[in-house]
Amino acid sequence: MRRPLWILIVSAGVCVGLTLGFRQALGLFLTPISLDMEIGREMFALSLGLMNLFWGLTAPIAGLVADRLGAGRVAAAGGLCYAAGLVAFTFSGDGDQLILGGIFIGCGLSGAGFSVVLGVVGRAAPEDKRGAALGAVAMGGSIGQFVALPYTYAFLEGYGWTVSLFVLAITTLLIVPAAWGLSGKPAQDDGADHQSIAQALSEASRSWSFWLLNIGFFACGFHLAFITVHFPAYIADQGFEPWLATASLTALGICNIFGSYGCGVLGDKFPKKYVLSFMYLGRAAIFAGFLLLPISEVTVIAFGALMGFLWIGTVPLTSALVATMFGTSYLSMLFGLVFFGHQIGSFLGAWLAGHFYDLLGSYDVVWWLSVAIGLISAALHWPIEERPVQRLAVAKAPP
Repeated sequence: MRRPLWILIVSAGVCVGLTLGFRQALGLFLTPISLDMEIGREMFALSLGLMNLFWGLTAPIAGLVADRLGAGRVAAAGGLCYAAGLVAFTFSGDGDQLILGGIFIGCGLSGAGFSVVLGVVGRAAPEDKRGAALGAVAMGGSIGQFVALPYTYAFLEGYGWTVSLFVLAITTLLIVPAAWGLSGKPAQDDGADHQSIAQALSEASRSWSFWLLNIGFFACGFHLAFITVHFPAYIADQGFEPWLATASLTALGICNIFGSYGCGVLGDKFPKKYVLSFMYLGRAAIFAGFLLLPISEVTVIAFGALMGFLWIGTVPLTSALVATMFGTSYLSMLFGLVFFGHQIGSFLGAWLAGHFYDLLGSYDVVWWLSVAIGLISAALHWPIEERPVQRLAVAKAPP
């Protein structure tokens, strides 16, 4: 049964809100877990880096299963896996348990996260409204981030990190009923009913634009993982109280609500590749400005707010670009492959920051690396050919 688009958007938004919200909140646990377990920041950062890497590794597989069998069961399984990973964190006695928990959470994110649920909505939405529909789902993720941070901070301050992680695990199980709205086998369209998986992969791999999109998306993952994992600790290192980092990330979440939807709408009105290029340029400028200006409570909050407008608005635009170029029949799988580039960036952003901090006692190298990566990504998106591949162009041509 084909459900109305609004049900798909709401269900997808809830799934993304829970998965991304609690993923962003995990950075609040870096300092207490590292201190209590006496393991240094690199080990916890490595566990979250592996979380992001396994998210990327398993995203194409989860996307393929969702494209063939439907997203509902995949998202529900992802929610269960995510909760299991948080429980593993709860009972961590050493670094090995943290690593295991990170891997489970990563696999859960691949099932209930962007690559699966955006494929459902992107397939159902009209082409001229696809960017706005995908932006609405991303907006759900933004609301989740806005709510999850103070929710997590309140439990962390009141009950400690062990109880807080268990509460997050229980809350994550809400993904399972939300996945019902995504159930059902997807319909095939775009004139690609007879295209095989191998043909879809071959077609994408021959496209330079596909590789430019993949490599360029690396920057988004690097930025997101570095900030979500290390920003609270960085602000504490500057001598500020923990509430300031939480307030900054909450401001990021609020502005992200508007930024995610707004970027999707802009992608329907202007070439998506140019919108993405300017977004990465904007990120580089914000990073540089934050480093060059004297740090204060005002600049910390302003950094979060400005980054929020450019935070995950890249995701609906990138997904919509994949749909424009290759159609929607294998959208979840192909976006999952592009998302793998994002997650390589996430792994390095989380792990390298912890590595350099333990090595040098500072995050400065990674801050400036974030500026450079943003500039490179902006340049990579500019020459992307934003048009359907020949197969789709022929199928859509009038007889």
